[in-house]
Amino acid sequence: AVAVELNHDDKGIIWPPEIAPFDVIVTLVRPDDEASAAVGERLYTELREAGLDVLLDDRKERPGVKFTDAELIGIPQRITVGPRGVAEGTVELTPRATGETAEIAIVDIVARLTTG
Repeated sequence: AVAVELNHDDKGIIWPPEIAPFDVIVTLVRPDDEASAAVGERLYTELREAGLDVLLDDRKERPGVKFTDAELIGIPQRITVGPRGVAEGTVELTPRATGETAEIAIVDIVARLTTG
């Protein structure tokens, strides 16, 4: 309770990485897009194999609903996988603490999250 009281904003919890129930959430913008789904599932598997606790949000909800839920839960890192990014070879990485989104090459995202 103390951690939540000290680490929140108007959107929800901001878990410190050391005590977060999950390290990262992989959010599929369009789970019906085969390429996006394949990349999302591959990243989910690779991140788990790298020792991270990962959620895969492949629900058939609007992206805004998924982003709001991820913020409310307070997962420290969100990877957003969408058709446009996949076509360009990128995903979006958004730290919960700052909310600042960066485009990262798909081939680099696992290393980025496991080495800092």
